[in-house]
Amino acid sequence: MWEKLLKYLAVFGLSMFKFIFGPLTALPLGINYLTTALLTAGGMMASVFIISSLGTRARQRFLQRFAPNRRLFTKRTRQIVRLWRGYGVWGVALLTPLIFTPIGGTIIAVSFGERRNKILLTMLVAATLWAFILSGVVFFASDWLGRMGLSAGLLPS
Repeated sequence: MWEKLLKYLAVFGLSMFKFIFGPLTALPLGINYLTTALLTAGGMMASVFIISSLGTRARQRFLQRFAPNRRLFTKRTRQIVRLWRGYGVWGVALLTPLIFTPIGGTIIAVSFGERRNKILLTMLVAATLWAFILSGVVFFASDWLGRMGLSAGLLPS
């Protein structure tokens, strides 16, 4: 029982920091597709909940600690502003699992002053959607590679 719980915590915990690590970790651990998708989405939502609860104070402390002399107008910040103006919180939420980390996407949404409830809702929709898609891709690719004899140690024994 403890072994199974530790496997689940590994997938959940890694998904809190980088979304794709959930499905990639679950596959060799032998966790099934549905459980993988739910743990991956849950891990992202745990990060979103924590960061959105801490709000702008956490963002300011994070920036002071890790980027004390950062430039305000960079190519990346301009792209983020353009994304926000064009697509708003939904654009950021849908790109968070793919491009931003769960922490980074939430910090962006908080930075633009979006309401916490809306951040949680949009991130939940995006996390659920991408968790099922990416878990499916990882599981399908591993199955296909296994049939081709190219599993490279990704498949559980």
